Amino acid sequence: MTELLLLAAAFLAGAMNAVAGGGSFLTLPALIYAGVPPVAANATGTVALLPGYASGVYGYRQDLAPVGDLGLPLLASVSLVGGLAGAGLLLVTPDTLFRDLVPWLLLVATGLFAFGGVLAARLRAVGLHGRGALIGTLFVVSVYGGYFNGGLGILLLAQLSLFGMTDLNAMNGLKNLFSTVLTAIAVVAYAMGGAVDWPKALLMVLAAVAGGYAGARVGRKIPSPVLRGGIIAIGLAMSVLFFLK
Repeated sequence: MTELLLLAAAFLAGAMNAVAGGGSFLTLPALIYAGVPPVAANATGTVALLPGYASGVYGYRQDLAPVGDLGLPLLASVSLVGGLAGAGLLLVTPDTLFRDLVPWLLLVATGLFAFGGVLAARLRAVGLHGRGALIGTLFVVSVYGGYFNGGLGILLLAQLSLFGMTDLNAMNGLKNLFSTVLTAIAVVAYAMGGAVDWPKALLMVLAAVAGGYAGARVGRKIPSPVLRGGIIAIGLAMSVLFFLK
């Protein structure tokens, strides 16, 4: 039953990430329910979802382009350093503390998913601009992604929109590139720190890849508001369950 639960959670998470995001809302709770310690559960779930990010980069490879005068190698390097910093922070977080943080992290990620567009508009109104602001905000988002993957895609899209990007295909390409880079280096750090439950991670990888393919096929037929509403409902429900627990 535990293996079936993990397979189902990974499949649905892969499908959710393919069409809108929010897969971590399912993988993290499922792994904790399966008895994996909270820090290891977060690391293991991140490993399971990494292939989906990589396939997204390939899918948007023709849309990848620099942001202003900042080239992709520089921006990817910022994501890599931020992801490594976030992963290092996770590895030194005690399981008891991370367990207490989980409901808050899920709630924050749900809020980012629900109000990412509004947040981007408000921050843009403040007048963020320039190379330093772009690099700094990308680093902060990458640290968050290396520490806790939930809501990362929405946060990256919001961050890119702050600096005048409007082409959604180009933004998705960059989002997937940064997500892949920062998640890959985080996975290396998790592995070196012994935080990954590899049997469960490999089991979930297969299901997540299958779910990503199915989600891409089916998701186009589901109205976007319905998808977003469902994912927000899942995030809120998981947050409440962990608060009660």
